[in-house]
Amino acid sequence: MSVWLLYLLLLRATVMSFSGFASVPIVREDLVESRSILTDEQLNTAIALSQASPGPLGVYVVIVGYFVGGMPGAVAGMMALVTPAVLALPILRIVRRGNASIVRGASTGIMIASSVLMLATSAQLAPEAIPTVPFAVLATAGFVALATTGISPALVVILAVIAGLLIA
Repeated sequence: MSVWLLYLLLLRATVMSFSGFASVPIVREDLVESRSILTDEQLNTAIALSQASPGPLGVYVVIVGYFVGGMPGAVAGMMALVTPAVLALPILRIVRRGNASIVRGASTGIMIASSVLMLATSAQLAPEAIPTVPFAVLATAGFVALATTGISPALVVILAVIAGLLIA
């Protein structure tokens, strides 16, 4: 795959999402399902590495780029990650000229669609990410803790790493 095409595919994913992980379904469809140049295991690894690294949530696209195209692919991923941010100011200027309620309604619809896509993709990636029953229990405990308490996500990650080391 050419680095230019990889950049365009990753750019499409980052532009079509409101948060870093909302682009995962698009990346998975393009690179895992359609082109078979990335595996679910590699995608899960990229997501895990990005979570363990400081920086934006979407940094996983840089790692995906590396998996697909080496260092040039990583540069393509980095460029795809930063391009929307570079274009944000001109877009914000254009949006401010329009009707704010229409923009707000469209944004809400996109966030709902992104949430549904992330949920569906999570279900598809789960078998690779949660290979055994103990890891499934760990994932469920982490989800319940985050959904029902005010516990810090960073603490959940640290505890999950410790539990994962003990399980493995």
